[in-house]
This record gives sequence, C-alpha cells and structure tokens, in this order.
Amino acid sequence: METGFILLVGLWAGLQNALAGGGTFVTLPALILSGMTPLAANITSTVALFPGQVASGLAGYRLASGADRLSFRTLLIVSVIGGALGGLLLLETPSAIFTHLVPWLVLFATAVFAWGSLLKNSNRAMKHVGPFTATVAQFLISVYGGYFGGGIGFLMMAALTMAGLPIRNASATKNVLAGVMNASAVALFLSSPQLHWHEALILGFSAIIGGLLGSWALHRVNERALRIVIVCIGSALTIGLFLRPI
Repeated sequence: METGFILLVGLWAGLQNALAGGGTFVTLPALILSGMTPLAANITSTVALFPGQVASGLAGYRLASGADRLSFRTLLIVSVIGGALGGLLLLETPSAIFTHLVPWLVLFATAVFAWGSLLKNSNRAMKHVGPFTATVAQFLISVYGGYFGGGIGFLMMAALTMAGLPIRNASATKNVLAGVMNASAVALFLSSPQLHWHEALILGFSAIIGGLLGSWALHRVNERALRIVIVCIGSALTIGLFLRPI
C-alpha cells in the first residue's frame, strides 16, 4: 500500500514539475505522512526528484546562456558552491530544529510560487541589475536551493530576467542551474543516514514517468489553473503545519 502511494505521489510530482513546477509541495508532505521526519523527507525528496531535474536541464541546454557581462560558467560555479553550502547546512541542522523551520520554509516557498505564478507579468517592469548583484542573488538562491529548494525556479527566473536574459533563455538556464545546484547537495545527501533509499528510488522512477506525461500534456492542460491548485496546496500545507506542528 505504501509503495503504491509513493508511486502515485512521484507520478503527480513529475507531472506537476513538467507543467508548472512545485513538485516539492507534493513529495514533502507525502513522505512525512509515510512516517519520515521532516529532515529525512526533505533529503529523500531532493534526491528522488534530482534525475528529473537533470533531464529537464539537458533537454534545454542549448538555450542556456549567461547574461550581459555575466558568463554562464560563472553562474554554474556559483550554483555548485551555493548548493553544496546549502546541503552542508541542512546536514548540520538538527532534526528538531529543522522540524520547527519547515512551516516557515513552506510559507516562504508558497509565497514565492504564488508571486511567480500569478504575478509574473510584473517582472517585465523590473529594472535590470548588474553582474555582481545577479551573481550574489544566484549564490543566495543556490544556498537556499541546497537547503530546502521550494520556489527556486521562480526565484531564479526573477534574478535571471533582471540580469538581462530573455524569458526563453532564462527558463532553460534556470533548469540547468537547478540541476547543478542540487547535484552538489545530492552528492552530500547520498551518504546521509536520513536518506530513505527505497522511497527515493520509487519516487524518482515514477517522477520521471510523470515528467514524460507532463511533456505530453503540456499543451493540453490549463497551466494557470494548475498553478492556482498548487498555491492552494501550499497554503493548506502551511496552515496545517503551523496549527499542528509535526
């Protein structure tokens, strides 16, 4: 029964990531419900969803690029270092402390997702930033991504477009950088006793299938409606975590 549940969660998360992002909002509470601590659930979810991120990054790699006076190589290096630092911070965080942080992290991720999903057209009015500011922003996003990861897609889209990248290139670059920053974190998590291999393998396998289904359904599903559903899930999860601490 639990294996079937994890399979369905992986399919849903993969489909959701392919269509609108926010798969973490599904995998994190599902793994917690399966009996894991929030820390173990976060580590297991990150490892499980990583192959799908790599696939997305490779699919659009030819469109990935740097911005004005900011090379793609610099973005890659910053993302690797930031992701590793975030992963180390997570491994050094006691499980009890992370449990208390989870509601706030989910609240932040939900707010970022809602902003990026429902107010993303306002990004066009933002002024461009210089290469130093964009580099610092990407580093901080990478640290957050290695530590928790919810909402990093929209954070990177905002930072990259403000750095001067066109939307299409920013989206492809974001996918590559997400895979890179999580690669360094995942490398650290593989030896963690908090990683539940059985669930991670099942979740990862079904998430890849869900991602393929999502690619097929990309032009057949109302993306805005799906984003609204994801925001509702995140909001309900946030309220539930605050009212009833894990």
